[in-house]
Amino acid sequence: MAEDLANLQAVGERWHADETTFEADMKAAWGDWGVSSEVGKLRAVLMRRPGPEIETVKDPKEWRFQDVMDLRTAQAQQDEVVRIYREHGVTVHYIENMRVDRPNGIFVRDLVAGTPEGAIVCRPAVPFRRGEERFAAEALGRIGCPVVRTINGAGTFEGACLMWVDRKTAFLGVGTRCNEDGARQVTYELERMGTTVHIVQIPYGMLHLDGLFNILGRDKAIIFPWQTPAVVVEVLQRKGFKVIELPYVEEAKMNGAVNFVALEPDVIVFPKGNPKTRDLIAANGVKVIEVNISEIRKGWGGLHCMTAFLKRDED
Repeated sequence: MAEDLANLQAVGERWHADETTFEADMKAAWGDWGVSSEVGKLRAVLMRRPGPEIETVKDPKEWRFQDVMDLRTAQAQQDEVVRIYREHGVTVHYIENMRVDRPNGIFVRDLVAGTPEGAIVCRPAVPFRRGEERFAAEALGRIGCPVVRTINGAGTFEGACLMWVDRKTAFLGVGTRCNEDGARQVTYELERMGTTVHIVQIPYGMLHLDGLFNILGRDKAIIFPWQTPAVVVEVLQRKGFKVIELPYVEEAKMNGAVNFVALEPDVIVFPKGNPKTRDLIAANGVKVIEVNISEIRKGWGGLHCMTAFLKRDED
């Protein structure tokens, strides 16, 4: 009996689980990831360089493109965006593989949403994009970025429907690309991380929230006023933001003028071809780095669309 008791004491587990949070452990266990801002210093992104899938597009309407892209031109334009990112200290990771029948896979923001604890792998709403997310998940696994959730069940959610204000506040747009089930799944993850999620309706005819407004700096944002939900303006103003109204319909709706990427507060990469919006933003103290993405715009996407944020400094 004494020998049995000694053996039991030798093998028995008499300790308690460590209660350090996942976020606190993440850097040591997984690497330096996490997003809770649209303007905090950008450190790491995930992208897909246009590949052979672009050349499968014969009828642009079939893929909801404006026109057929020229692969070499699209590659050169995105390479210039990547050069600017790297010049500003951003590590660019790539989705290396993609189904040849998935030309929209270059718009990685729809496939991955950054959170303070890693990435949410999205589930696109339209059938001809389903399956792109598998290769995004593959890339995240390769680079060691944790996946906190994969949208499942009947849920649909694309990352461009999520916009961060700060660590405690985010907007989530429900519409054709994010349904109520998808919104519930995303909200659950963000709320357990301590973030208040404001769910807003994306107007009919608009795909994503990042086509309605964007954040320029710690205290300024720009909105397309006729379609931005009132609660967005209310929350931003309550937090001390100057809300700049963009009146140039052609630039906002056709040229992706709101679809830019902040490298840090008050420094943005901006799509060329929107001179009125560029001047308006610059007049508000923001450095604007213009880049030509005219070929990529043939897929209706923009800078924000092709860039999934994996690491930003907390703003």
